[in-house]
Amino acid sequence: MADFILRALAAGLLVALIAGPLGCFVVWRRMAYFGDTLAHSALLGISFGLLIDINLQFAVILACIAIAFLLVQMENKHHLATDTILGILAHSSLAFGLVILSFTDANIDLMAYLFGDLLTVSNTELLWIAGGVFAALILLAVNWNSLLTITLHQELAQVEGLHVGRMRLLLMLLIATVIALSMKVVGMLLITSLMVIPPACARSFSSSPEKMALSASLIGCLAVCGGLIASFYLDTPSGPSIVVSAAVLFFISSLLRK
Repeated sequence: MADFILRALAAGLLVALIAGPLGCFVVWRRMAYFGDTLAHSALLGISFGLLIDINLQFAVILACIAIAFLLVQMENKHHLATDTILGILAHSSLAFGLVILSFTDANIDLMAYLFGDLLTVSNTELLWIAGGVFAALILLAVNWNSLLTITLHQELAQVEGLHVGRMRLLLMLLIATVIALSMKVVGMLLITSLMVIPPACARSFSSSPEKMALSASLIGCLAVCGGLIASFYLDTPSGPSIVVSAAVLFFISSLLRK
């Protein structure tokens, strides 16, 4: 089998592995719009990376983390609804990214960043994805009970002595990192779908948060495999094919639940 297929499969499975459990928190806390905001900020990271000539993957991660920090600060200091703040950050970061991009002479394929190009993942990018995924998995496993507690009952978490603000920031930073790493897999415009559809699918037949997280990872892996097979045989874009595969699994699970 060609090396590029194996790299694409490895990168997709790694992202699905962490997107499943983190996506559960996105679904439970209704943070889908937060994912879209970070996806928009990825273009800002690409623009800065090209402007100052640094690794684009690293630049995107820094941009997503910066937006996550900024969101927490604005939530604490402004009397605005979270969705309003997210709307401001999403469109502002996208606009800034496009403006900065106009000052660079780089000739890049924006379509690959918007919709993903999994089949072109390099060995270096695969190492970035693997390192980020394993670090996120370790942090998620260590803080699973605390994150679950603040998600289910924030007041109870405060009574138990948990630092709610710190845990919320950790969750946002984890989501930001995974979204930055997933950009190559499904693209900026489709990243959130990979974190929302598999957990939504797993929710139909899971009896506990842990089972839902594991099921979401498994469904995400199936979606990646199905999308890559469709992309290979039907000559379709890999990123959208993965999302379509996940959507098909969601509709099948909905029918089985009925």
